[in-house]
Amino acid sequence: MTFLQPWVLVALPLAALPVIIHLINQRRFQTVPWAAMQFLLAAKALSRGYSRLRHWLILLLRMLAVAAVILAVGRPLSRGWLALAGGGRPDSAIVVLDRSPSMQARGPDGGESKLDPGRRQLADSLATLRAGRVLVVSDPVRGPEEVASSEAIADLATAGPTAAAADLPALLQSAYDFIRENAAGTTEVWICSDQRANDWRPDDGAWASIRDAFTKLPQQVRFQFLAYSAPATGNVALRVSSVRLETLGRDRRLVVTLAVSRQEDGDRRTLPVRFEIGGVTSAVDVELTGREAVLTNHVIPLERSAEAKGWGKVSISADANPADNDFFFVYAAPAERRTLVVAEDPAAGRVLELVAGIAPDKAAATVELVPPAGLATASWDTAAALLWQAPLPEGRDAEFVQAFVDRGGQVIFFPPDRPTAAEFAGGVWGEWTAHGTPVTAESWRTDQDLLANTLAGTALPLGEVEIRRSCSLAGDAVSLASLPGGGPLVARSSRADAITFCGTTPAPRDSSLAAEGIVLYAVVQRAIDRGLAVLGNARQADAGAATAALAAAGAPWTRRAGAANAPSTEAGLHAGVFAAGDRLVAVNRPAAEDAALAVADKQVDTLFRGLSFARIAGTAGDTDRLVREIWRAFLIAMLLALVGEGLLGLPRLAAAQPAARGVGSVEAAA
Repeated sequence: MTFLQPWVLVALPLAALPVIIHLINQRRFQTVPWAAMQFLLAAKALSRGYSRLRHWLILLLRMLAVAAVILAVGRPLSRGWLALAGGGRPDSAIVVLDRSPSMQARGPDGGESKLDPGRRQLADSLATLRAGRVLVVSDPVRGPEEVASSEAIADLATAGPTAAAADLPALLQSAYDFIRENAAGTTEVWICSDQRANDWRPDDGAWASIRDAFTKLPQQVRFQFLAYSAPATGNVALRVSSVRLETLGRDRRLVVTLAVSRQEDGDRRTLPVRFEIGGVTSAVDVELTGREAVLTNHVIPLERSAEAKGWGKVSISADANPADNDFFFVYAAPAERRTLVVAEDPAAGRVLELVAGIAPDKAAATVELVPPAGLATASWDTAAALLWQAPLPEGRDAEFVQAFVDRGGQVIFFPPDRPTAAEFAGGVWGEWTAHGTPVTAESWRTDQDLLANTLAGTALPLGEVEIRRSCSLAGDAVSLASLPGGGPLVARSSRADAITFCGTTPAPRDSSLAAEGIVLYAVVQRAIDRGLAVLGNARQADAGAATAALAAAGAPWTRRAGAANAPSTEAGLHAGVFAAGDRLVAVNRPAAEDAALAVADKQVDTLFRGLSFARIAGTAGDTDRLVREIWRAFLIAMLLALVGEGLLGLPRLAAAQPAARGVGSVEAAA
């Protein structure tokens, strides 16, 4: 239980004052044996047990009355769960807000979202606690933002919903930096989140260092977690996976592929999907029978007068979470499909050239074979992807590749015949291992990255690819596919999502990637598609990552579609369409927001192991206050104790009447 005035509790020993007074009063009298009184004492022997119990009860009620007064003066706080770890008024309170799209899910009554009551309850609680300073951390880049009063949290513009995922480790790191740099005193960190895995990143190695850093702080830091982990039942998410502009003579048309999905099985549903392009609206019905339905290559004719560049929006009817019912897209004439190939092994180079030169949409594709010594003259500015089968770049070559990655190009590294000690993007090739009996991939990630499932939901047949030789990989990388024994077959650099390492080559002596070409083809073409997204005049970007894209546009941007009331400083965090010069950027929520599940409570407890941590369950639309002053309850308890003490102290009138009748009978007999 928390007290706003905990110093008053030092007076709690005064609750023993009635006992002390009772003992002192007993010492004021001396016991003198008197023969005439022995008969009266013998008569009261039968009622002595009741009398002693009554006296003890009176003494106890007096002690409770004194203790209740002291506790009431201390101004106790509670909400029934009594989860607030002890301590008084904190010197600082830091509110860590999860503003991701999943926090916009609404309750069964369709009222407020999870974020709305969360902000309101936090504002009320901090107003009651009367923290010295109140800060809000909702963006790790911006850092803690101090507010004039706790009531301002509910209406703070930068505390509203966004389309970007929340990075809880980065937000807590920002809170820690503030506490350490400002030598803040006793601090309470209030976290408001729906506990989704893509926002919490429980497997991120940063959690261990953050936990240790908070443990070593000299001041006390308490964590309160307001959790809205209940899923949004019946929610359907909409996502556009590809938009392609095709020109047929004088006519133009858009070819759109989209998917609707839900996290639980349900009844068959017919969803009307609306398209809005250039002020023209059309609709098509999509049948959702399982958890996902895909509308592939839906053709939308464009008017001849329409420009070759534009934007549109796809939407479905409102449901439990309105944040995933709309999706913006942009289109323009496609950029050149150019791929750079650097290969020291001619056999591997021929396979890479072949899979990169066949475009999935029958568009023209160009493959440029670059010798290791000719990187300075390569077409870096117009290439979408780089396929590299040679020792990792060093020196000047590394600068070319790094600039290509920084610009948005995609790189896939294959091991060289003779690995060196060179390191790039945290990866270092090790030794080759020849497998006497070919092995296959043991497991691989199918939810995202280059090995994700197809639009139809089927997995790539990576398990059918035979690996005859594999090269080990060391360094800072995230495994996407592993071999028996746990060694990585495909890994993504932890320093740059655009860099992928493949632990074998497509040469026949190393693997059957060439024979089982569908896997290699899918991986390469997906990398090219990602690289093309930053080359053309129309680009799709995830909210959050779009901030850097808009900043690097080189021209002032304007909002063409989206929330008009969103702060201009957070343009890259909100869904919409933005124009910067002759380029269009469509910003939408990340794909992981549509399928992320809640982190288990036990796993969250593990993340805060060793820290003062309490959890509070919240629900969308909840209007209850998290913290209440309950001193009135203690005053009522004091009054009840005094009334009870008074009632027990009343004389027993009913017991006196039979005695009077006995005396009268004796006198009459006399």
